[in-house]
Amino acid sequence: MSEMNREEACPAVRVPESMSIAVAGYVWARDKVGESGGAVYRLHGKPGTPDLYLKHGKRAVADDIADEMARLRWLSGRLPVPAVAHFNCTVDEAWLLMTAVPGQTAYQLLQADPGQHDAVVDALARFLKRLHAIPTSACPFNSDHAYRLGLARSRIEAGLIDEDDFDDERAGWTAQQVWDAMQALLPLAPDQVVTHGDYSLDNLLMVDGEVAGCIDAGRVGIADRYQDLAIAWNCLGEFGGALQERFLRQYGVATPDRRKLQFHLLLDELF
Repeated sequence: MSEMNREEACPAVRVPESMSIAVAGYVWARDKVGESGGAVYRLHGKPGTPDLYLKHGKRAVADDIADEMARLRWLSGRLPVPAVAHFNCTVDEAWLLMTAVPGQTAYQLLQADPGQHDAVVDALARFLKRLHAIPTSACPFNSDHAYRLGLARSRIEAGLIDEDDFDDERAGWTAQQVWDAMQALLPLAPDQVVTHGDYSLDNLLMVDGEVAGCIDAGRVGIADRYQDLAIAWNCLGEFGGALQERFLRQYGVATPDRRKLQFHLLLDELF
């Protein structure tokens, strides 16, 4: 997906006074991919100055932005992630200004050049192993499936699930049907690592054949490794089953746990 398709030009938006100097002089564009209820802007075109990204949201989205800010600060020095340039929050609104991660998304590379497919998938597996090798004892954030099931139940009851956005195999399902299908797969034996939480092709930036960084880190926390494996595996399905299986092999999974794959894909539908 090109930058033109990912975003649209927009006027500069009003920001807190404490942030106004940091964003002055930039050209603004609004991101159309993965906003999750908030707004994401790319700030670019300021001579001699690198691009920035700004996330803005209210109410529950503001809480999500605050969660991401805390995780980015914790990940700094452990993995390549955006640096927090400025953070501002009020009772029900939050603004997060970050440095841009260089490169193209893994999705853009896979879409543009089939000849790179194997190399991209291998790089995604290497980076995920690097993330999962961070000691869980160092991570203060919990994202395990029991915790996320509680959040999912609250979202269902609040009517926050976009049932029209379910994957094709669950087209026409209700959120309650997704919930019931998950319950049928429990219990699951946890295999806990530090996870990204949304290890999708649009959240991984690549330079010279390697992952240069990851974005959208608001769900980072300790969870079963299949939280990440399932989302990446599902994204790769667009490019064929052979790439899906290669990704799992390169990560080190010879015989995937299909039950866990299915559970985590169902769980992701509710977020």
